Amino acid sequence: MKKLSDKIARIDSLLRDYYGEPPRKETPQKPLNVLIGTILSQNTNDKNSWRAYKNLRDRYKTWEEVRLAPTEEVMEVIKSAGLAKQKSAAIKGVLDELYAKQGRLDLEHTRTMSDEDIMKELTSYKGVGVKTAACVLLFSLKRNICPVDTHVNRTVQRIGLTKTGQPDKTFYALMGNIPEGLAHSFHSNLILLGREFCRPTAPDCPHCPLLDVCAYKEKNMHAGPKKFPYAGFLLLDKI
Repeated sequence: MKKLSDKIARIDSLLRDYYGEPPRKETPQKPLNVLIGTILSQNTNDKNSWRAYKNLRDRYKTWEEVRLAPTEEVMEVIKSAGLAKQKSAAIKGVLDELYAKQGRLDLEHTRTMSDEDIMKELTSYKGVGVKTAACVLLFSLKRNICPVDTHVNRTVQRIGLTKTGQPDKTFYALMGNIPEGLAHSFHSNLILLGREFCRPTAPDCPHCPLLDVCAYKEKNMHAGPKKFPYAGFLLLDKI
């Protein structure tokens, strides 16, 4: 029986054959920037969250200005991301707590921490869940961690990599089992797969690049002609 890490390596290889290697910035992004960008990306699409993030950075020169700004004003600036009341509260809450703890607004100390300790610290902030914290590890700190959103969770369950059901349980099932250096391509390409082929309803199984290795028992083999690939972008690779 193949180990989970071997299965992940095989899936990653097939996805890179189809989608290619996902582009990635060489310069490490600031973890606080990625954390706030990820909060804005919750429950919305990349286009809306990117607009909200850009509006926030254009309106305020520093995170200190955001921390001191009236909540209603921040809500207006980030409204394109939706759930502006909850997201503004989460962002300002993180900034307030960071300032109270260390007198400055950054998360640079996390660069020397273990994955487990970073997850523990970031998820202690109200409004920061496992997926949001994991995005900081992958996109900013370049750790070999795969955040699990609805697309990733759905695809790995159907493929047969895990049977955990819930995204947070899936994340911890994958953690430590991803071959070194593959987490970024694995995560990014699974999202594209979930948007293009492995959709929540009416998945396009006949054209899926993972058809031959997928364990999904309810494959939809009656899909019509192949649609054009998803042409969006991943917000956190642009911050």
